[in-house]
Amino acid sequence: MATSTLLPDDLMEMDCAEEAERISRMMSTIVGREFRKRGVIIAISGGVDSSVCAALAVKALGPGKVFGLMLPETDSSPTSLSRGIRVAEQLGIPYQVEDISPALDALGCYRRRDEAIRILFPAYQEDWKNKIAIAGGQEGGFNYFKLVVQSPAGETFEARLPIREYLQIVAATNFKQRVRKTLEYFHADRLNYAVIGTPNRLEYDQGFFVKNGDGAADLKPIAHLYKTQVYAMARHLDIPDDICNAAPTTDTYSLHQGQDEFYFALRYDSMDIALWAHNHGIPVEAVAERLGLSLERAKAVYRDIEAKRAATRYQHASPRLVTPVLEISD
Repeated sequence: MATSTLLPDDLMEMDCAEEAERISRMMSTIVGREFRKRGVIIAISGGVDSSVCAALAVKALGPGKVFGLMLPETDSSPTSLSRGIRVAEQLGIPYQVEDISPALDALGCYRRRDEAIRILFPAYQEDWKNKIAIAGGQEGGFNYFKLVVQSPAGETFEARLPIREYLQIVAATNFKQRVRKTLEYFHADRLNYAVIGTPNRLEYDQGFFVKNGDGAADLKPIAHLYKTQVYAMARHLDIPDDICNAAPTTDTYSLHQGQDEFYFALRYDSMDIALWAHNHGIPVEAVAERLGLSLERAKAVYRDIEAKRAATRYQHASPRLVTPVLEISD
Protein backbone atom coordinates (compact mmCIF):
# COMPACT_ATOMS: atom_id res chain seq x y z
CA MET A 1 0.00 0.00 0.00
CA ALA A 2 1.35 3.44 -0.91
CA THR A 3 2.59 5.79 1.81
CA SER A 4 0.16 8.46 0.58
CA THR A 5 -2.67 6.05 1.43
CA LEU A 6 -1.30 5.06 4.82
CA LEU A 7 -0.35 8.61 5.82
CA PRO A 8 -2.48 11.05 3.78
CA ASP A 9 -1.66 14.74 3.81
CA ASP A 10 -4.94 15.53 5.57
CA LEU A 11 -4.61 13.06 8.47
CA MET A 12 -4.47 15.94 11.01
CA GLU A 13 -7.42 17.80 9.57
CA MET A 14 -10.62 18.10 11.60
CA ASP A 15 -13.81 20.15 11.66
CA CYS A 16 -12.65 22.79 14.12
CA ALA A 17 -16.09 24.33 14.56
CA GLU A 18 -17.68 21.00 15.37
CA GLU A 19 -14.86 19.96 17.68
CA ALA A 20 -14.91 23.31 19.52
CA GLU A 21 -18.64 22.89 20.11
CA ARG A 22 -18.16 19.33 21.37
CA ILE A 23 -15.32 20.24 23.74
CA SER A 24 -17.14 23.27 25.13
CA ARG A 25 -20.30 21.23 25.78
CA MET A 26 -18.26 18.62 27.63
CA MET A 27 -16.44 21.29 29.64
CA SER A 28 -19.73 22.86 30.71
CA THR A 29 -21.15 19.51 31.76
CA ILE A 30 -18.04 18.36 33.63
CA VAL A 31 -17.44 21.63 35.47
CA GLY A 32 -21.04 22.38 36.37
CA ARG A 33 -22.81 19.05 36.74
CA GLU A 34 -20.02 16.65 37.69
CA PHE A 35 -17.65 18.88 39.68
CA ARG A 36 -20.34 21.35 40.81
CA LYS A 37 -17.90 24.22 40.40
CA ARG A 38 -18.79 27.81 39.53
CA GLY A 39 -16.11 28.32 36.89
CA VAL A 40 -12.50 27.54 35.96
CA ILE A 41 -8.97 28.73 36.64
CA ILE A 42 -6.46 28.67 33.81
CA ALA A 43 -2.81 29.66 33.84
CA ILE A 44 -2.18 31.39 30.51
CA SER A 45 1.45 31.07 29.48
CA GLY A 46 1.17 32.96 26.21
CA GLY A 47 1.53 29.70 24.28
CA VAL A 48 -0.97 28.15 21.94
CA ASP A 49 -2.19 25.34 24.25
CA SER A 50 -3.24 27.51 27.18
CA SER A 51 -4.65 30.15 24.81
CA VAL A 52 -6.86 27.57 23.10
CA CYS A 53 -7.98 26.13 26.46
CA ALA A 54 -8.87 29.62 27.69
CA ALA A 55 -10.88 30.35 24.55
CA LEU A 56 -12.71 27.02 24.81
CA ALA A 57 -13.46 27.70 28.48
CA VAL A 58 -14.99 31.06 27.58
CA LYS A 59 -17.06 29.38 24.88
CA ALA A 60 -18.23 26.80 27.42
CA LEU A 61 -18.88 28.96 30.46
CA GLY A 62 -18.74 32.62 29.43
CA PRO A 63 -15.95 35.10 30.24
CA GLY A 64 -17.26 35.87 33.71
CA LYS A 65 -16.63 32.29 34.87
CA VAL A 66 -13.04 32.01 33.64
CA PHE A 67 -10.18 33.45 35.71
CA GLY A 68 -6.77 33.79 34.09
CA LEU A 69 -3.40 33.70 35.81
CA MET A 70 -0.05 34.82 34.45
CA LEU A 71 2.74 33.46 36.63
CA PRO A 72 6.11 34.70 35.34
CA GLU A 73 9.46 34.18 37.04
CA THR A 74 13.06 35.26 36.58
CA ASP A 75 13.74 33.06 33.55
CA SER A 76 10.43 33.67 31.75
CA SER A 77 10.42 35.41 28.40
CA PRO A 78 8.77 38.87 28.58
CA THR A 79 6.95 37.92 25.40
CA SER A 80 5.14 35.15 27.24
CA LEU A 81 3.62 37.56 29.73
CA SER A 82 2.59 40.13 27.14
CA ARG A 83 0.98 37.45 24.99
CA GLY A 84 -0.85 35.97 27.95
CA ILE A 85 -2.27 39.34 28.94
CA ARG A 86 -3.34 39.99 25.36
CA VAL A 87 -5.20 36.68 25.19
CA ALA A 88 -6.99 37.36 28.49
CA GLU A 89 -7.99 40.85 27.41
CA GLN A 90 -9.14 39.67 23.99
CA LEU A 91 -11.31 37.01 25.65
CA GLY A 92 -12.64 39.53 28.17
CA ILE A 93 -11.81 37.44 31.23
CA PRO A 94 -10.61 38.72 34.61
CA TYR A 95 -6.96 37.92 35.24
CA GLN A 96 -4.10 38.44 37.65
CA VAL A 97 -0.33 38.59 37.24
CA GLU A 98 1.74 37.11 40.08
CA ASP A 99 5.54 36.97 39.89
CA ILE A 100 6.58 33.67 41.47
CA SER A 101 10.30 34.52 41.55
CA PRO A 102 10.39 35.38 45.30
CA ALA A 103 8.74 32.06 46.18
CA LEU A 104 11.15 30.16 43.93
CA ASP A 105 14.10 32.00 45.42
CA ALA A 106 12.95 31.15 48.94
CA LEU A 107 12.63 27.47 48.00
CA GLY A 108 16.16 27.47 46.58
CA CYS A 109 15.09 26.80 42.99
CA TYR A 110 17.78 28.94 41.38
CA ARG A 111 20.45 28.17 44.00
CA ARG A 112 20.02 24.40 43.78
CA ARG A 113 20.03 24.54 39.97
CA ASP A 114 23.17 26.68 39.87
CA GLU A 115 24.99 24.40 42.28
CA ALA A 116 24.58 21.54 39.82
CA ILE A 117 25.56 23.72 36.84
CA ARG A 118 28.81 24.76 38.55
CA ILE A 119 29.88 21.14 38.84
CA LEU A 120 30.34 21.27 35.05
CA PHE A 121 31.07 24.98 34.63
CA PRO A 122 32.70 26.43 37.78
CA ALA A 123 32.75 29.96 36.27
CA TYR A 124 28.94 30.03 35.94
CA GLN A 125 27.36 33.04 37.68
CA GLU A 126 23.82 34.34 38.22
CA ASP A 127 24.04 36.64 35.19
CA TRP A 128 24.77 33.70 32.85
CA LYS A 129 22.04 31.86 30.94
CA ASN A 130 21.41 28.14 30.68
CA LYS A 131 19.32 25.36 29.20
CA ILE A 132 19.23 21.58 28.88
CA ALA A 133 19.12 20.09 25.37
CA ILE A 134 18.51 16.56 24.20
CA ALA A 135 21.12 14.95 21.96
CA GLY A 136 21.79 11.68 20.22
CA GLY A 137 18.21 10.61 19.62
CA GLN A 138 17.62 13.03 16.77
CA GLU A 139 20.46 11.32 14.92
CA GLY A 140 18.98 7.91 15.57
CA GLY A 141 21.23 7.05 18.52
CA PHE A 142 20.58 6.84 22.24
CA ASN A 143 19.19 9.94 23.93
CA TYR A 144 21.36 11.83 26.33
CA PHE A 145 21.26 15.35 27.72
CA LYS A 146 23.73 18.16 27.48
CA LEU A 147 23.97 21.38 29.43
CA VAL A 148 24.35 24.62 27.47
CA VAL A 149 25.43 27.84 29.20
CA GLN A 150 26.08 31.33 27.89
CA SER A 151 28.20 34.06 29.50
CA PRO A 152 27.15 37.73 29.54
CA ALA A 153 29.70 38.25 26.75
CA GLY A 154 27.76 35.85 24.54
CA GLU A 155 30.22 32.94 24.76
CA THR A 156 28.41 29.60 24.65
CA PHE A 157 29.69 26.39 26.22
CA GLU A 158 28.16 22.93 26.38
CA ALA A 159 28.92 19.61 28.02
CA ARG A 160 27.29 16.24 28.40
CA LEU A 161 25.23 16.13 31.60
CA PRO A 162 25.98 13.37 34.11
CA ILE A 163 22.82 11.85 35.57
CA ARG A 164 23.25 13.31 39.07
CA GLU A 165 23.57 16.89 37.87
CA TYR A 166 20.81 16.38 35.31
CA LEU A 167 18.40 15.17 37.98
CA GLN A 168 19.22 18.05 40.32
CA ILE A 169 18.71 20.69 37.61
CA VAL A 170 15.39 19.15 36.59
CA ALA A 171 14.27 18.73 40.20
CA ALA A 172 15.09 22.37 40.92
CA THR A 173 13.33 23.72 37.83
CA ASN A 174 10.28 21.57 38.60
CA PHE A 175 9.65 23.96 41.50
CA LYS A 176 8.41 26.38 38.84
CA GLN A 177 5.52 24.20 37.67
CA ARG A 178 4.63 23.13 41.19
CA VAL A 179 4.55 26.65 42.61
CA ARG A 180 2.37 27.76 39.71
CA LYS A 181 -0.04 24.91 40.40
CA THR A 182 -0.16 25.83 44.08
CA LEU A 183 -1.33 29.32 43.13
CA GLU A 184 -3.84 27.95 40.63
CA TYR A 185 -5.44 25.85 43.35
CA PHE A 186 -5.39 28.75 45.80
CA HIS A 187 -7.53 30.76 43.42
CA ALA A 188 -9.63 27.72 42.60
CA ASP A 189 -10.36 27.18 46.28
CA ARG A 190 -11.25 30.80 46.99
CA LEU A 191 -13.59 31.00 43.97
CA ASN A 192 -14.94 27.43 44.08
CA TYR A 193 -13.55 26.90 40.57
CA ALA A 194 -12.00 23.91 38.82
CA VAL A 195 -8.43 23.98 37.46
CA ILE A 196 -7.85 23.53 33.74
CA GLY A 197 -4.80 21.59 32.53
CA THR A 198 -3.45 22.40 29.08
CA PRO A 199 -1.45 19.45 27.66
CA ASN A 200 -1.98 18.46 24.04
CA ARG A 201 -1.93 14.84 22.82
CA LEU A 202 1.79 14.82 22.17
CA GLU A 203 2.66 16.11 25.64
CA TYR A 204 0.10 13.95 27.43
CA ASP A 205 1.04 10.75 25.59
CA GLN A 206 4.78 11.24 26.01
CA GLY A 207 4.69 12.39 29.63
CA PHE A 208 5.95 15.91 28.95
CA PHE A 209 4.74 17.42 32.21
CA VAL A 210 5.70 17.63 35.88
CA LYS A 211 3.88 15.34 38.29
CA ASN A 212 1.91 17.48 40.76
CA GLY A 213 2.99 20.47 38.69
CA ASP A 214 1.56 21.27 35.28
CA GLY A 215 0.36 17.65 35.22
CA ALA A 216 -2.11 18.37 38.03
CA ALA A 217 -5.56 19.56 36.98
CA ASP A 218 -9.26 18.82 37.27
CA LEU A 219 -9.96 18.87 33.53
CA LYS A 220 -7.66 18.55 30.49
CA PRO A 221 -9.80 19.55 27.50
CA ILE A 222 -7.28 19.22 24.65
CA ALA A 223 -5.29 16.14 25.71
CA HIS A 224 -6.78 14.26 22.74
CA LEU A 225 -5.70 16.87 20.15
CA TYR A 226 -2.35 16.60 18.41
CA LYS A 227 -0.29 19.78 18.46
CA THR A 228 -0.98 20.42 14.77
CA GLN A 229 -4.70 20.26 15.55
CA VAL A 230 -4.28 22.67 18.47
CA TYR A 231 -2.74 25.21 16.10
CA ALA A 232 -5.68 24.73 13.72
CA MET A 233 -8.09 25.22 16.61
CA ALA A 234 -6.25 28.38 17.65
CA ARG A 235 -6.78 29.91 14.21
CA HIS A 236 -10.45 28.91 14.28
CA LEU A 237 -10.85 30.60 17.69
CA ASP A 238 -9.11 33.80 16.49
CA ILE A 239 -6.12 33.48 18.81
CA PRO A 240 -3.59 36.25 17.92
CA ASP A 241 -1.45 35.46 14.88
CA ASP A 242 1.89 35.69 16.67
CA ILE A 243 0.78 32.92 19.04
CA CYS A 244 -0.59 30.82 16.17
CA ASN A 245 2.71 31.17 14.31
CA ALA A 246 5.11 30.70 17.23
CA ALA A 247 7.08 27.48 17.63
CA PRO A 248 6.43 25.72 20.96
CA THR A 249 8.95 26.45 23.70
CA THR A 250 9.37 25.28 27.29
CA ASP A 251 9.89 28.82 28.72
CA THR A 252 11.59 27.19 31.68
CA TYR A 253 15.26 27.94 31.10
CA SER A 254 16.86 31.35 30.55
CA LEU A 255 18.20 30.41 27.11
CA HIS A 256 15.60 29.96 24.38
CA GLN A 257 14.63 26.31 24.25
CA GLY A 258 12.31 24.62 21.77
CA GLN A 259 10.37 21.58 22.95
CA ASP A 260 11.99 19.48 20.25
CA GLU A 261 15.50 20.19 21.49
CA PHE A 262 14.56 19.47 25.10
CA TYR A 263 12.33 16.41 24.87
CA PHE A 264 10.99 15.23 21.53
CA ALA A 265 12.90 13.43 18.81
CA LEU A 266 11.43 15.59 16.00
CA ARG A 267 9.71 18.91 15.41
CA TYR A 268 6.14 18.86 16.68
CA ASP A 269 4.52 18.62 13.22
CA SER A 270 6.65 15.60 12.29
CA MET A 271 6.33 14.14 15.77
CA ASP A 272 2.54 14.38 15.49
CA ILE A 273 2.63 12.28 12.32
CA ALA A 274 5.00 9.74 13.86
CA LEU A 275 2.88 9.41 16.99
CA TRP A 276 -0.34 9.14 14.98
CA ALA A 277 1.25 6.46 12.81
CA HIS A 278 2.51 4.54 15.84
CA ASN A 279 -0.93 4.76 17.46
CA HIS A 280 -2.59 3.42 14.31
CA GLY A 281 -0.17 0.58 13.66
CA ILE A 282 1.35 2.14 10.53
CA PRO A 283 4.59 0.44 9.40
CA VAL A 284 7.71 2.40 10.24
CA GLU A 285 8.74 2.34 6.56
CA ALA A 286 5.77 4.58 5.75
CA VAL A 287 6.81 7.05 8.42
CA ALA A 288 10.36 7.14 7.09
CA GLU A 289 9.12 7.88 3.57
CA ARG A 290 6.56 10.47 4.63
CA LEU A 291 8.95 12.40 6.89
CA GLY A 292 12.04 12.00 4.73
CA LEU A 293 13.92 10.03 7.37
CA SER A 294 16.24 7.10 7.05
CA LEU A 295 14.64 3.82 8.06
CA GLU A 296 16.97 3.54 11.04
CA ARG A 297 16.06 6.99 12.29
CA ALA A 298 12.33 6.30 11.87
CA LYS A 299 12.76 3.10 13.87
CA ALA A 300 14.57 5.12 16.54
CA VAL A 301 11.60 7.52 16.70
CA TYR A 302 9.21 4.61 17.25
CA ARG A 303 11.50 3.23 19.96
CA ASP A 304 11.66 6.67 21.56
CA ILE A 305 7.85 6.89 21.70
CA GLU A 306 7.67 3.53 23.46
CA ALA A 307 10.56 4.36 25.79
CA LYS A 308 9.01 7.66 26.89
CA ARG A 309 5.66 5.99 27.53
CA ALA A 310 7.37 3.41 29.72
CA ALA A 311 9.57 5.92 31.53
CA THR A 312 6.73 8.36 32.24
CA ARG A 313 4.02 5.88 33.24
CA TYR A 314 4.64 7.03 36.81
CA GLN A 315 3.72 10.57 35.72
CA HIS A 316 0.17 9.43 34.96
CA ALA A 317 -0.24 7.14 37.96
CA SER A 318 -2.77 7.93 40.68
CA PRO A 319 -1.73 7.30 44.29
CA ARG A 320 -1.66 3.56 44.94
CA LEU A 321 -3.43 1.95 47.86
CA VAL A 322 -2.01 -1.12 49.57
CA THR A 323 -5.58 -2.31 50.14
CA PRO A 324 -8.58 -1.04 48.12
CA VAL A 325 -11.08 1.13 49.97
CA LEU A 326 -14.22 -0.26 48.39
CA GLU A 327 -16.53 2.51 49.55
CA ILE A 328 -14.53 5.12 47.61
CA SER A 329 -14.12 4.83 43.86
CA ASP A 330 -13.18 7.15 41.01
